[in-house]
Amino acid sequence: MTDPTAATSKATAPGKPALGAEFTGRTGTVLERLNRLYPALIDLSLGRLEALLAKLGHPERHLPPVIHVAGTNGKGSTCANLRAIGEAAGWRVHVMTSPHLVDVTERFRVAGKLVSENELVATLEEIEQVNAGQPITVFEVLTAAGFQLFSRHPAELAIIEVGLGGRFDATNVLPKVAACAITAISMDHEAFLGSTLTAIAGEKAGIIKPGVPAVSGRQPAAVRAVLEHEAASRGAPLWLRDREWHLRRGEDGLSLIYEDSRGTLTLPEPALVGAHQDDNAGLAIATLRASGLPVPESAWSGIARASWPARLQQLHGDLATQLPAGWELWLDGGHNPGAGEALVPVLERWADRPLHILVGMKQTKDASGFLAPLLDHATTVWAVAEPDQHLALAVGDIVSASKGRAHPGPDIASALAALPDRNGAPARVLICGSLYLAGVVLKKDGWNAS
Repeated sequence: MTDPTAATSKATAPGKPALGAEFTGRTGTVLERLNRLYPALIDLSLGRLEALLAKLGHPERHLPPVIHVAGTNGKGSTCANLRAIGEAAGWRVHVMTSPHLVDVTERFRVAGKLVSENELVATLEEIEQVNAGQPITVFEVLTAAGFQLFSRHPAELAIIEVGLGGRFDATNVLPKVAACAITAISMDHEAFLGSTLTAIAGEKAGIIKPGVPAVSGRQPAAVRAVLEHEAASRGAPLWLRDREWHLRRGEDGLSLIYEDSRGTLTLPEPALVGAHQDDNAGLAIATLRASGLPVPESAWSGIARASWPARLQQLHGDLATQLPAGWELWLDGGHNPGAGEALVPVLERWADRPLHILVGMKQTKDASGFLAPLLDHATTVWAVAEPDQHLALAVGDIVSASKGRAHPGPDIASALAALPDRNGAPARVLICGSLYLAGVVLKKDGWNAS
């Protein structure tokens, strides 16, 4: 349902990423050298990486059972739930995600622990030597590094998150996986994936492998139709929410009730906040059930211990101390219209106190589409851009996207200081709109990955 040639050509974007905003230290030095090898920010194709992996001895063929995760919103949260269940089962779990928020080592969790800078640098230098100056993108190098690291450390499960799209994403060189998970699909990255929801869904569905179970969370009807077509064409069993698997809150409003043909699970409340996170937790459970991996019954409750930064994360560090006593500070990295819609049920539950929203976005994102569902739930809205925020959308553009509702921050510190009624009733503050902004906020708050 997608023209592969068109997808590849659209995804070639001349220009180099501002690596100084994303990569630092010794790792950044290596990646800056590698970045000079290919004059493109993004080029969705598989040939360059396949050639490199062959020179490395095909580490992607020597991994534990793999769960491959694609989608628009919720990929990282689904990976976090998969990891939490796997670790509750007593398994060693590899996880590769992107982007990182503060440090590139966040992208690689090796047998349960973040990779050390020393091991990552050594792996990147090895890949640089083997690549021998051939054209390669930085994301392809990082993907190769993940496969190399994971192939060298024993584990019982590997969780691999797609970087962008699916069909031509570098992670799709995986020859064999235990199951594929597809999270909520909405409009995003249109320049690379297509200008319609069905085109984007077709690219995401490109990770579906012949005969391998594919599992989807709740989707619009048009997306479901694409997933059904793509799965049928590959002879892949498709588990759809509200058809093969079902999810609801228990009568207590806290527990989660999961059901499929193999039985019913009554589970504790997921650790990640929001109705959309219920879907991600259920998707993780359904994907592992579909995979046939031997998950102990007690491990499903691992969803109560899942952790994923900048996804409705409450902050308690240096930034939070700038607010009056009793106020709450929250952070969310959602940045597209689907993410804005997903926040609405949470904001409705937050109607018990004033809500101040600070929004900073990336230049290429649909600021109007993200803001539209949020505006009616906010007491005040503030447009912000931090000096070290990569590709930050100008404050004036955010104000325009809010139809004049937002006040110019113009930065986080100034906006927090200008919030009204600081001596009144306790309020909530939500910083949102960009993962790049989230990374800056986490640094300012003193957060460290672990």
